[in-house]
Amino acid sequence: MTKKKKKSKKSGSINKKSLTGKILGIFSSSPSKTYNYKQLTRLLNIKDTSTRQLINVILGELAGADYLTEIYTGKYKLKSKGGYIYGTVEMTAQGSAYINSESLSEDIFVTQANLNHALHGDWVKVYLYARRKSRRLEGEVVEIVKRGKRNFVGTVEIAAHFAFLLPDSKKMPYDIYIPKEKLKHALNGQKAIARIVDWPQSVKNPTGEIVEVLGEPGEHEVEMHAILAEYDLPYSFPKEVEREAAKMPDTVSRDEYRQRKDFRTVPTFTIDPEDAKDFDDALSIRQLDSGKWEVGVHIADVTFFISPNSVLDKEAQERGTSVYLVDRVIPMLPEKLSNQLCSLRPEEDKLCFSTVFAMDDEANVVSEWMGKSVIRSDRRFTYEEAQKVIETGKGDMSTEIMRLHQLAQTLRKRRFENGSIDFERTEVAFEIDEKGTPLGVFLKQNKPSNQLIEEFMLLANKHVAEYVGLKTKPPKTFVYRIHDRPDQEKLSSFAFLIKKFGHQISTASHRQLSQSLNQLLKNVQGKKEQNLIETLAIRTMAKAKYSTRNIGHYGLAFDHYSHFTSPIRRYPDMMVHRLLEKYLRNEKSESEEHYESLCMHASEMERKAIEAERASIKYKQVEFLKDKIGQQYDGIISGVADWGIYVEISENKCEGLIPIRELDDDFYELDEENYCITGRLTHKRYQLGDPITIEISRVDLPRKQVDLLLIE
Repeated sequence: MTKKKKKSKKSGSINKKSLTGKILGIFSSSPSKTYNYKQLTRLLNIKDTSTRQLINVILGELAGADYLTEIYTGKYKLKSKGGYIYGTVEMTAQGSAYINSESLSEDIFVTQANLNHALHGDWVKVYLYARRKSRRLEGEVVEIVKRGKRNFVGTVEIAAHFAFLLPDSKKMPYDIYIPKEKLKHALNGQKAIARIVDWPQSVKNPTGEIVEVLGEPGEHEVEMHAILAEYDLPYSFPKEVEREAAKMPDTVSRDEYRQRKDFRTVPTFTIDPEDAKDFDDALSIRQLDSGKWEVGVHIADVTFFISPNSVLDKEAQERGTSVYLVDRVIPMLPEKLSNQLCSLRPEEDKLCFSTVFAMDDEANVVSEWMGKSVIRSDRRFTYEEAQKVIETGKGDMSTEIMRLHQLAQTLRKRRFENGSIDFERTEVAFEIDEKGTPLGVFLKQNKPSNQLIEEFMLLANKHVAEYVGLKTKPPKTFVYRIHDRPDQEKLSSFAFLIKKFGHQISTASHRQLSQSLNQLLKNVQGKKEQNLIETLAIRTMAKAKYSTRNIGHYGLAFDHYSHFTSPIRRYPDMMVHRLLEKYLRNEKSESEEHYESLCMHASEMERKAIEAERASIKYKQVEFLKDKIGQQYDGIISGVADWGIYVEISENKCEGLIPIRELDDDFYELDEENYCITGRLTHKRYQLGDPITIEISRVDLPRKQVDLLLIE
C-alpha cells in the first residue's frame, strides 16, 4: 500500500538518479499494480513539463534494463526480481566496495568478503540485504556479469619458484600470482602488464600471465605507457589502420569544392594552443548589407574522409576520444588525418561542416544555415597572440577579432544570466625538457581569447542540437551531451557546510540555484575557504555524458546541447556530423538502440581518458617535487581521511599527504560531516580549505606519493 503523499519539494530540484529511485520505490511498494507516466507525475506531485518528460524517458530505460515490463502501451509493472539489482563496482583502497546502480538513489556497500572476486569497474548482480534502521544499504555480489578489465599494470616481484605482479592501482587490492613460465622474460622490479587468466572461488589471489614488459620504474616512457595501459588505452595504431590512412589521397577533387558553400574569400582564422597541430575549428566573420554580422563556425569535415564501418572508423569508435597526457597526445585518428587532411591549416583549402549565423550587435541570432562548406584560413593564432590583439586592439585581423570578442562576451553574459553555472578551475601544465623531466609548473588561465572560441563553439553545439530536437518532427535519434540535475542530498549537505562559513545558496529553482552558486563562487575568491567550496560545489554536480535520451544540460542551462565542434578528437562529434547530414537531407531517423550503445561506450572512454590525464599530471607533480625534500611551502587542506591530511601546495598545485602518525600531539578523529579531523583532547581542528604550511619530507615516485610534515 502506498504511503500518503507528503507535500513535495519543487520538482526542479529532482535529478534523474533520485527520480529513478522514487519511481522504482512506487513500483516496489505495489508490485502488482500498473502505472503510466501520468499516474506517476500525480503521485510524485510533478508539475513542470521537463520533469514529466523525464519520467517517460526513465520508464523506457527501466523497461530496457529489465526492471519493468510494459503490459501495454505506456502502462508498466514491476518485474519480479526479488532483492537483486545490477550495478558497477567502485572499489575502495581498503578492499571493500560500493555498487553504483541507476535503479537506486544510494550506493550499496559490499564488504571485501562479500565481493566474491568482483573488481573495480565490474558490472555485477547484487543481492540486497534487509536494511536495518538508520544503517547504510548493504549487499553481496552473487554474479559478475561483465568484467571491467582483465589487464593490470604493476611491479614484478620474483621468488624462487613463482612470481607476483604487485598492481599500481589502489583500487586493485590483490597481488596477481604469475607462474614462472608465464613471466615473458620480465625481471624482478620491472614494470609490466599482467592479464588475469584464472581465479578459482576458493583461492585468494588471481592467477595471471605477463602480456607486456614495460621496463624500469621511474623512466619517463615506461611511466607514461604504464598510465595508458592502466586505463586500457592504446599508445599506437594497429598496422592495418596506419596502412589505411597512408592510402588516402592527399588532394580533394574540384567537383567536391563546387558542391559546397564557398567561404574561401571570407576573413577566417583559427585560435589554438601553441603546441596544437590538429585545428578542427575555425571562425569567419563579415558584415552583411543589412548591417548584421555573418559569423561562421567551421568544423573539419572528418566524416567526408572516413566511411562508416571502415577500418579507420572502427578504430576511432573504439578509442572514442584523443587522450591528452602531460607530454603527448594519443590521437583518435592517425596523423595523416588529424594533422594534415582534416586539420584547418592556414593558406590551404579545407572541407568543413559549418553552422553560419546572422547576428545583430547584441549577439541575437536572426537566421542560421547549416551545411557542407569549403574554407581557407587566413591566419593561425595561438591563444596568447589572440589575447594580445584583444588587449591592445592591434595586430593581424584585429577588426575581426575585436568584433567577435564583443559578440562572445555578450553571449557569455547572457548565458550566465540564463542560469549557466560558472565553474572555472585552474588547470595545471608543465614545462618539460626533451627527456620528459618537469622543469616547472604553471597554471593555465581562462582569458577572453579562450572565451571567444568557447562561446561560439557552445553556440554551434546548442543550435545543432536544437535543429534536430525541435525542428525534426517527430524528433529523430540524435547524440546529445547531457548533464543531469544535482543530487538533492548532496546539495543539502553542501548548503549545510557553507553556512558555517557565512555563505548560503538558494535551491528553490534551477535559476535561483545557478545564480546563487555563481554569486557564491565570486564571493569566495581569495578567501581561505575558496578551495573547499569550489571543490565541493563541483562534487555536488552530476557528470556530463553522451546519450540519445535528451534531458538537457543542467550546468549550461541548455535544453538541447550536443558535441559538433571537435570531430578530429571526439567520436561523438563524428556521429553528430553523420546524423545531421542525413537529417538535413530529410532522411529517416536512425536506430536509437544502436546509437545509445555507442554513446555509452564514448562516455566510458571519455572517463578513462580524463582519469589517465589526471594520473599523468599527478606523476609529473610528484616527479617535480622529488628534489625538493626539506623545502617548505604554503598550502590548502584539500582532503581529510582516517589516515591523514591531504594538502595542495598553493604555488604549484602539487598535492601531498601529512600522515596521521605525524600528528603526534593528540589523537585525531575524522569528522566526515564537517570535512575535518579533530583532536580528542585539544579539540584542535584541521578542516578542508584551511591554509597550512608544510615541508616536503619524502617522495615515492613509483607510488606517485608525497609525504609532508606540518610546520606549526
